[in-house]
Amino acid sequence: MKECCVDFEKLANEHKDAVYRQMLRVCGNREDAEDVLVEALLKAYRHLDQLREQEAFRSWLAAIGKRVCWQLKEREALLPVLQLSSLEDEGQQLVGKDADPEAEVAFAQMKQILAYAMSRLQTEYRSVYEMRDLQDIPGEQVAAKLGISLAAMKSRLYRARVLVRKHIDEALMPSGARSAQESQAN
Repeated sequence: MKECCVDFEKLANEHKDAVYRQMLRVCGNREDAEDVLVEALLKAYRHLDQLREQEAFRSWLAAIGKRVCWQLKEREALLPVLQLSSLEDEGQQLVGKDADPEAEVAFAQMKQILAYAMSRLQTEYRSVYEMRDLQDIPGEQVAAKLGISLAAMKSRLYRARVLVRKHIDEALMPSGARSAQESQAN
């Protein structure tokens, strides 16, 4: 669709309230929903040439918003693990006065689960996942570094995220539920 034919401001004003309500449900709170809507509008404006029909603007903007929200939540969930890992890589440790032993154990377990989930990824998925989600390198740069197309990078990243979630879900599943699920699969 040609940008000259699209009145972005009119479309944004017409649909932003409905998309904001969707983002409230997806993100879970007003602050994140507001931030996600702003980021989604900015991305939509930058990629307006990818909009095929004006009638699809609301669903297109909502899809962009959902991706932004999921990325925000993934980063928030992994940030403590990544910060601790970088400190450990530098040979430092966090020392707390009133460290909660249960929280420390849970944190160590989550870190192990994430490391395990990443170790289960095939090399092509792991490299894309680490560069894109953990190092926050832009997709175009990741694709260039790996010598693959942007579409291939996105496909690998999607697959890596699905597999990481699957491995984490399996690791967090109670052992009784895990054995019941395994017996159903067989």
